[in-house]
Amino acid sequence: SIPPKQILDRRCWFVFIIVLVILCSGAFAQIRYSISEEVQEGTIVGHIAKDLGLDKSALTGRGYRIVTGSTESLFQVNQNDGILYVKRRIDREEVCERSSACTINLKTVLENPLEIHYVAVEILDINDHSPVFPEKEKRLEISESALPGARFQLQAARDPDVGQFAIQQYKLSHNEYFRVEVKDRGKDHKIPFLVLQKQLDRETNEKHKLRLTAVDGGKPAKSGDIEITVDVLDINDNSPVFTKELYSATLKENIPTGTVVIQVNATDLDQGANGEIIYSFGNEVDPKIMELFSIDANTGEIHVTGKLDFEKSTSYEIDIQASDKAHVPLKTGKSVVITVADVNDNAPEIEVTSFSSSIKEDSKIGTTVALISVTDLDSGINGKVICAIKQGVPFTLSPSLQENMYAIVTISQLDREITSQYDVTIIAKDSGEPPHLTEKTISVVISDVNDNSPEFSTSPYTFYITENNSPGASVFAVTASDRDENDCARVSYHIIRDGSEDNKISSFLNINSDNGEILALKSFDFETLKTFQFKVVASDSGTPPLSNNVTVNVFILDQNDNAPVILYPLTSNGSAQGVEEIPRNVNAGHLVTKVRAYDADIGYNGWLLFSLQEVTDHSLFALDRYTGQIRTLRSFTETDEAEHKLLILVKDNGNVSLSATATVIVKLVEPKEAFASSDVKSTAKDDEDNNGNVSLSATATVIVKLVEPKEAFAASDVKSATKDDEDSNVIFYLMITLGAVSVLFLVSIIVLIAMQCSKSTDYTSKYLPETNYDGTLCHSIQYRSGEKRYMLVGPRMSIGSTIVPGSHANTLVLPDRRQHLPRFYS
Repeated sequence: SIPPKQILDRRCWFVFIIVLVILCSGAFAQIRYSISEEVQEGTIVGHIAKDLGLDKSALTGRGYRIVTGSTESLFQVNQNDGILYVKRRIDREEVCERSSACTINLKTVLENPLEIHYVAVEILDINDHSPVFPEKEKRLEISESALPGARFQLQAARDPDVGQFAIQQYKLSHNEYFRVEVKDRGKDHKIPFLVLQKQLDRETNEKHKLRLTAVDGGKPAKSGDIEITVDVLDINDNSPVFTKELYSATLKENIPTGTVVIQVNATDLDQGANGEIIYSFGNEVDPKIMELFSIDANTGEIHVTGKLDFEKSTSYEIDIQASDKAHVPLKTGKSVVITVADVNDNAPEIEVTSFSSSIKEDSKIGTTVALISVTDLDSGINGKVICAIKQGVPFTLSPSLQENMYAIVTISQLDREITSQYDVTIIAKDSGEPPHLTEKTISVVISDVNDNSPEFSTSPYTFYITENNSPGASVFAVTASDRDENDCARVSYHIIRDGSEDNKISSFLNINSDNGEILALKSFDFETLKTFQFKVVASDSGTPPLSNNVTVNVFILDQNDNAPVILYPLTSNGSAQGVEEIPRNVNAGHLVTKVRAYDADIGYNGWLLFSLQEVTDHSLFALDRYTGQIRTLRSFTETDEAEHKLLILVKDNGNVSLSATATVIVKLVEPKEAFASSDVKSTAKDDEDNNGNVSLSATATVIVKLVEPKEAFAASDVKSATKDDEDSNVIFYLMITLGAVSVLFLVSIIVLIAMQCSKSTDYTSKYLPETNYDGTLCHSIQYRSGEKRYMLVGPRMSIGSTIVPGSHANTLVLPDRRQHLPRFYS
């Protein structure tokens, strides 16, 4: 025994150590509680604050809580008094399964300042589960030959509780043949064994009923039961015996599968499994026979499971055996003989012994395509075969010297372009009853020979090309196809260049020999060339090659690429400038002059409009928009200037308008001096617009000069100083002067008329006059297509023609005239 003083010293040291640990740990402490499982929610586990020595006032506002993980906590702490409660029902078997010790560790936190306290709650087990067996009933089979002391393992019961509440023992109901033994495997795991105490006798008692009970260590104890039935097995001491000495049957070879051939039967004097018979084939039976027949293990019926063939085997001898179902079965063997009767069950077979899969389309009639042989495994009339070919193909069967050998030959001319492949169906039919028929199809491909020339998709071709095309660019393409195939259908193209006058233009064309795409090597000009024609040849690559040609008609379409040209006024040095003299006393509407212009383009591109760009006095002159006529708007007064300059703009109606300008100077003179020569000045300039297109223009300025009568042109300067008091001589000289001026005026009129006539004659030699001209200038181009002639004109064409449906918007049908002339402004 330990002295009391030593015990007291040890207690003091223990208290000292506890105080020291608390002081050293600062804000950390750990408390341990225990609580039974299945307590009600809200059950107090412990006073954490009190056990830690904390005042309730010290908990206020410090957020006392339990730090939980991802799962919901089983406990909660009151922030005001620090008491730990059960939050929800706790099942120890669910939380800790079968662990012997079940402890839940909690981490509680106080803030301001931070304090962490660890709380361990041990969950105590209660006896809330009864032992349970996996099955309600268990059957055991024990042979009557089993010796005493034999052990038979039983299924153990399960109890989720642990410790003293787990299964403690097994009890067996009272009987004289069995007892129970328990083997302890640790961790509350006990295995029951059924031990045989006395020899069993099936003839005395073939079945034993037992009850096994599992009991736990609770107070009061809980238990679970299982019913055990022991079946006593008989000892096998009798062999099966067949009821017949010989089993035999006869079948037709076409008998359907599943048919019962024969049934064998055997008996056994034993009881139970020892007396139950099962039937099977013998161990030495050929596997091929087992594919044709099967035996029912329970009834002994033999069934047909495969296709019987008399030609392969006329009879079958099958070894069968009968055995009981004992653990060590006894067996008895017997033979069954099955005879097969012949029927017509084989269809003829067609075999292609030699076959040419392709034949040329120019092959002669009678050419052999394939050799075939026909066989039938049946004999006699069942093996006699008749062959033929289905109609609709240019082939027939030709019999050979050897029996059942045939040749497939052609009976008509072949044409691959009509039919490139034939499916030849050969029919073989035997003479049995019922007869069997076999069909076999072979595909015969007709190979190509070069017997078709290339064919153009259109003949002749007609193409329209806009002038000013890009040199080297593709303008159009021709296409030809060949009904042959492979090299015989590979078409190449070339242009015929024979050097004739009509084909000179073809030297400016190039064609892609592979696809027929035609490229222009130069830029065409509508004003120079309107239409041309050439020929293209398409050749295949066969041997020998075949070819075909086509005529290509090409029409050049106009573009607005020509600026208007001023024809009048026009000076000798080419300037578009002229001087017109008119009497001062002309009336309103007097024709001063007419600006004439020409555009080499046609249609809208050659339709010209006139406008005044600059004029000295807008109230004096007017310009007709369509004719280019300049007329006076009113009579002249003494205050009007003697010379006027007019700038006239002439432009076409193309998408991108081109223009020219002319200058006309109008001088006002006395009537006798009204006629004068005109100087034409022309200015031309090329302006490039914002789109990069070039706009051509020329300027014509009209200057009108008003001359006082006393300043009119005369042979000499006449100044009158006559006074009211002069004598008659002055009047005489005045009359002579007036007469001279009148003569000069008449001479000027005659000269002017002669000059105008001379100009008109000169223009007529170059341009086509038009009597019904309405002021709109249009260019035209005629061309022929088949039996019709066409003319491309502008929208104000004065020729009485009709528009051809389906043609271009500017295409008119004309009478058949061989000449065509451009129309000009005059």
